[in-house]
Amino acid sequence: MTRHFGLGIALLASVAGLVGCDHATKALAQANLQHHAPVVLVPGVIDLGYTENRDIAFSVFYHLRLAPPAWALGLVALVTMIAIVVAWTRRGQRPWLEHAAFAMILAGAIGNALDRLVSGRVVDFIHIHFWPVFNIADVLIVAGVGLLLVLGRRHTPALTP
Repeated sequence: MTRHFGLGIALLASVAGLVGCDHATKALAQANLQHHAPVVLVPGVIDLGYTENRDIAFSVFYHLRLAPPAWALGLVALVTMIAIVVAWTRRGQRPWLEHAAFAMILAGAIGNALDRLVSGRVVDFIHIHFWPVFNIADVLIVAGVGLLLVLGRRHTPALTP
């Protein structure tokens, strides 16, 4: 019981720390990149530039010509976080890497949801030229989902014809 409690505390501390890192990088981006030209890291490949996203991933609502209010996006984020926590807690005793993946997904969701609920927007600042602008919370979500996919594939028996 104490081992599980210790793991739970460690994972919650990790989530809090990752949310803190996400918000710290967004604050740095706002302080140093807003109203400035992008900072080129690799010419033609990656730069850092301040952008505010009032939509969801890949500007889906913009492309659908929809404009939901910020509170609706916040509500969707809250429901999504509850679903993540429910899925995570139903996993029970699993490898620590699987728990770490859920912690990354939850931290990313919390980081962006807090921004939407507090200011109605998310700060994005990492721009790889062939991809939409994103932030650390987005990286956490993608890395967590990717890790879950790799772990799931590793434990799934190969299909035979």
